[in-house]
Amino acid sequence: QVQPVESGGGSVQVGGSLTLTCTTSTLAYINNCMGWFRHAPGKEREGVAGIRIGGGSTYVADSVKGRFTVSQGNAKNLLNLQMNMLKPEGTAMYYCGWVVFCSSWAVLGPDEYRAWGPGTQVTVSP
Repeated sequence: QVQPVESGGGSVQVGGSLTLTCTTSTLAYINNCMGWFRHAPGKEREGVAGIRIGGGSTYVADSVKGRFTVSQGNAKNLLNLQMNMLKPEGTAMYYCGWVVFCSSWAVLGPDEYRAWGPGTQVTVSP
């Protein structure tokens, strides 16, 4: 059973930066999908950014494009999320998800994922 674990959350002022890291209990293999999702109070869980291992592409939601960058770490069981120019609407619990396979069009779809980390809180204050 793959178990993701997130780290790196915290509090930051508007315009600040944070880096989140997801570590999985096993190495990632080709066609595995890993993604970052966030869940704010009163809102649905939304996909932020993700990758399909071996696909060569990253996927970033329009709401954070140009400010957030997702990358696979040097170790193949790491997924990093660099968040710059954070806005108040970035306040949420951020989760890392994993699934053994997903289509490229579904990388940001939370319903596709089967394993989730416990989450890490990000708070953006004015």
